[in-house]
Amino acid sequence: MTKKNNNNIEEEEEFVSFGHNLNTKIRFEDADEDEVTEGSGLEAGQDESMCEAEESNDAAEVTDDTTSADYYFDSYSHFGIHEEMLKDVVRTKTYQNVIYQNKFLIKDKIVLDVGAGTGILSLFCAKAGAKHVYAVECSQMADMAKEIVKANGFSDVITVLKGKIEEIELPTPKVDVIISEWMGYFLLFENMLDSVLYARNKWLVDGGIVLPDKASLFLTAIEDSEYKEDKIEFWNSVYGFDMSCIKKKAMMEPLVDTVDQNQIVTDSKLLKTMDISKMSSGDASFTAPFKLVAQRNDYIHALVAYFDVSFTMCHKLLGFSTGPRSRATHWKQTVMYLEDVLTICEGETITGSMSVSYNKKNPRDVDIKLSYSLNGQHSKVSRTQHYKMR
Repeated sequence: MTKKNNNNIEEEEEFVSFGHNLNTKIRFEDADEDEVTEGSGLEAGQDESMCEAEESNDAAEVTDDTTSADYYFDSYSHFGIHEEMLKDVVRTKTYQNVIYQNKFLIKDKIVLDVGAGTGILSLFCAKAGAKHVYAVECSQMADMAKEIVKANGFSDVITVLKGKIEEIELPTPKVDVIISEWMGYFLLFENMLDSVLYARNKWLVDGGIVLPDKASLFLTAIEDSEYKEDKIEFWNSVYGFDMSCIKKKAMMEPLVDTVDQNQIVTDSKLLKTMDISKMSSGDASFTAPFKLVAQRNDYIHALVAYFDVSFTMCHKLLGFSTGPRSRATHWKQTVMYLEDVLTICEGETITGSMSVSYNKKNPRDVDIKLSYSLNGQHSKVSRTQHYKMR
């Protein structure tokens, strides 16, 4: 697996569109300019004014007061994760352009920001002329968001509400727009999507919009012998001792990492598209068939999942991809190693199905069941594997 630093990206680089035979055009945002380039097909940053240095003692108090009673929200109380997301220019510049280049969606509207974090999306909306923005954030970062809003002169436009979206009450009966950056690793990890759907059902006015409104999950296959040997086969003999029992557990944990596009052996297939404006909560659990066609003679060690996000309500379609042929994001890709090494010839196919569901004990975790078969010249394999994203 080739490691990449998400922050080491060339400023003038254009996004690469990884086509899926979709008859649409998506505009991918350049990291440093407001112009965008157009690419064929839809694949599957945030600048922030933080408080001044003299307020750092207050910032320390925010993290010092947190507990691990709810790890999910506790993890978002720390600044590092917000820094990573803000510096993800693919992510944040797309949201910024959606708002600034489509002010007709926001101007004079009441906006609900679900999972506001530092409040960057709320700030974008306020600057674009929103009538009022309600920024809901459950973690301790809500305290910082209030200071950030005040420091930037938007206290009259943005109201930060601290609490779970399912438990708070808005000071308004309805909102015109719901905006959220809810996507997790493998698109669905952490299950923030349910909170967005809850807010949509409770507060969104008839004819209101959800940003983003479409998300698609894709699957491809890669050669990854070196990394699999280092991370999985390692457990077979550790300083001469058999620790293969850990290997079985390691195989069940998908790896989140950046895949080099040169490792890709097959085409990519769409597993699921979700329409956030219409779907129900149960639609996020699904079983989808797939058929991957080898593009060359090679060996396959893992299947890789990634997702695309689109904002179809914009004047011109905007969105981004987290695919291995696109510019790197903090989501990277999700790698699921196979028990078998598949020797595949060009034109041969891997067929199977993937079942995705939220874990019953912890609905923020994701359970994945992968069934695959290859009836090739050199490999004949049929197997089912289970993965757990924790």
